[in-house]
Amino acid sequence: MRFVLASASPARRTVLRNAGLEPVIRVSGVDEDAVAAALPDPTPAELVTALAKAKAEAIAADEQDAVVVGCDSMLLTADGQVQGKPGTVDKARERWRRMAGTTATLLTGHAVLKVVDGRIAARAADHEATVVRFGTPTEAELEAYLATEEPLQVAGAFTLDGRGGWFVDGIDGDPSSVIGISLPLTRRLLRQVDIAVSDIW
Repeated sequence: MRFVLASASPARRTVLRNAGLEPVIRVSGVDEDAVAAALPDPTPAELVTALAKAKAEAIAADEQDAVVVGCDSMLLTADGQVQGKPGTVDKARERWRRMAGTTATLLTGHAVLKVVDGRIAARAADHEATVVRFGTPTEAELEAYLATEEPLQVAGAFTLDGRGGWFVDGIDGDPSSVIGISLPLTRRLLRQVDIAVSDIW
């Protein structure tokens, strides 16, 4: 059975590879804004989980025998703001100036679909929440970080496993979730669809 990751994230792929899996990478192309707009006043946790489900389901439609995993991440700041990918240097700079020296919660939604003979035979979904304690980079450090463009395409404008790790003072929870895919949560969801993680290493 193929293990299909419905994500282009190199960080998620690396986490899975380091954990003994070689995922097949397929990008869903889901319109995230449309998924969000279709939900009646979702909580941040409901939103990331719904997005993960939509991504997994879009990929599962073209699979025969596979386990398909979709993920989505967002940062929930102390003032209640939900942040996805900033996309621009200006947005990333403004976010870092607000979150430096504070704590925030990284929410990662996961969906696991078991596809047998071209149909979804079982599904499971949930989210993981991990508290992130941010350091305070100097203006020069922040500008140098922004110049790498690393924070532009990641939830919350930071990475734990890249240059952004220099400015994270600590986390409370699952580090793999902050990187992009929670191994413990994925293992539990696989169990719910009757797959042991040791069977797909």
